Amino acid sequence: MSTANKHLSHYDPAGVPSGAGRRFALVVSEWNSEVTDALRRGARETLLKHGVVESDIVERWVPGSFELAAGAQFLLERGGLHGVICLGSIVRGETPHFDYVCHGTTQGIMSVGLKFSVPVIFGVLTDDSLQQARDRSGGRHGNKGVDCAIAALKMADLKAQG
Repeated sequence: MSTANKHLSHYDPAGVPSGAGRRFALVVSEWNSEVTDALRRGARETLLKHGVVESDIVERWVPGSFELAAGAQFLLERGGLHGVICLGSIVRGETPHFDYVCHGTTQGIMSVGLKFSVPVIFGVLTDDSLQQARDRSGGRHGNKGVDCAIAALKMADLKAQG
């Protein structure tokens, strides 16, 4: 597992650009809400820590990870966002459903970001067990939501630089 060598919540704050004056959206899957709400909290707290004001963070919930891309697109169509963080958790089951949902979710999130030329961050855990998801959403491997917020801040800054 790639997180074995990296704690998802550890980073150098000096290397993170300010989010002051920027608006971000968190699109969060209701499915596996124990995990996704922890990811949401990690992302939100990190954005606030780096200068994004509360009123510049939009949060919307969608039924599952597959719907994250559509949720991001609906928000981007309204304009005014500097980035969207898509947060979900897909846990492997006994059928190929996991593979279809993971593939569709990945492709959808990437496509929306490219279509709107706005950073759309992939914060979807794809784990073999619920315990692995817990470990990556505030457990022993840190919180992927923190990692995603840092990516959103850095990508918004990169876009602003031209």
